[in-house]
Amino acid sequence: MTQPELPVIDGPNCPLPIHNRGTIVLGHGSGGQMTHDLIRDVFHSRLSNAILNASNDAAKIPETPSGKRLVVSTDAHIVTPLFFAGGDIGRLAVCGTVNDVATLGAEPHYLTATFILEEGFAIHELELIVDSFADACHEAGVELIAADTKVTEKGKSDKLFISTTGFGWAESRLQIGGEQAKPGDAVIISGPVGNHGIAVAEARGNLGFSSQVCSDIAPLNHMVKALLDANLDVHVLRDPTRGGLATTLVEIARQSKVNIQLDEENIPVDKPVRKTCELLGLDPLYLANEGKLILILPAEQAEQALQVMHNSRYGGKAKLIGKVLEQSKGQVWLKTPFGTTRVLEMLAGEMLPRIC
Repeated sequence: MTQPELPVIDGPNCPLPIHNRGTIVLGHGSGGQMTHDLIRDVFHSRLSNAILNASNDAAKIPETPSGKRLVVSTDAHIVTPLFFAGGDIGRLAVCGTVNDVATLGAEPHYLTATFILEEGFAIHELELIVDSFADACHEAGVELIAADTKVTEKGKSDKLFISTTGFGWAESRLQIGGEQAKPGDAVIISGPVGNHGIAVAEARGNLGFSSQVCSDIAPLNHMVKALLDANLDVHVLRDPTRGGLATTLVEIARQSKVNIQLDEENIPVDKPVRKTCELLGLDPLYLANEGKLILILPAEQAEQALQVMHNSRYGGKAKLIGKVLEQSKGQVWLKTPFGTTRVLEMLAGEMLPRIC
């Protein structure tokens, strides 16, 4: 039995209210009444706050706190499918941007976003995604203060793209960045790697079997704040998204002009992820993550850092996985369980396309 088609919201009088679950039509991008209705019923109803509700063409951010500097990050999210085990594009858009701001030691406060909708996209799916977006904002403690919507003709995009910009403040004294890794530092990962890449591949139907793996999408800013509040001498923070743990560490090694050595036996990989990788010939070190944090800091502070991470919501399985070696042009070496060592290169292309 075929499913009935969803009603289409159409015409200048908008005969079907937004909440009756129609589909996006070109009129929703006109800037007229249909656009205003969509913004009011789908976005403002879920993301309301004093700055956004002013409904201006720009947002006025409160004065920067004394002794702090502004940190800004921008990102675009084009994952397919839009929904997968453990998350969706809405949660992904918030967490990805929040984490990028937090990895410079900043406390994220505000987001802006652009939602690019395709004609024919079901409004009830958009509502689910905006609900997820709002829930992630609440969990991270950030507000959406400005946003825009655009509608493309059917077939000119892929249902929904979200572009976000995040704003936060960092203490001016902090010197955190990919160029700050120093010989003798410890390398820590906040938990098992590869879950997001496998979860999205399964949702896309690329696996051919059920892996029971959920994406790890999570806001990491509260964990970062806990590490900084513990007065740890944090040198590098990074979330290993596209390209995975290996590619991200190669980037850091090159930025800092150091070598990094990893112990493969200490790198946490959940059993279902490892099994799936073995069946498909994938390397979990190159799979995407959306809720993991790389921390590099002096080795003598590693145990304290692990305690802080273990006490945070998303760091219960954090592990010490390696160390920073001498100055060099920047290489990452992996010590295997067999006692051999191999060089980890940067991922040349996409292992799994459209994962974030």
